[in-house]
Amino acid sequence: MDTKKKQVLEALERSLGVVTTAVKASGISRSTFYNWIEKDEEFAREVKDIGEQAIDFSESKLFQLIADKDKTAVIFHLKTKGKGRGYVEGQDIHISQGNQKPSWLE
Repeated sequence: MDTKKKQVLEALERSLGVVTTAVKASGISRSTFYNWIEKDEEFAREVKDIGEQAIDFSESKLFQLIADKDKTAVIFHLKTKGKGRGYVEGQDIHISQGNQKPSWLE
């Protein structure tokens, strides 16, 4: 991997995955960045890994808030990660009537 790509990856890691910040710090365009992702599998893997690290960082902050008894953080966590245990506000129900139009469309 060339030096410029390594520089961008380091900037991306420092910015916690914020592409605009990383490309500005590295002196490349966003289109160059996305072109590298498309054409360089190793670079793309590194970018994805940095994105995962940023999510890990955010999750650690969320868990700190939960430990501090922040009710909003607890609710958010249960709504996003506890769906399988019934922590949902509502359900999406889709009913198909074949090719019939609903009466309110006629």
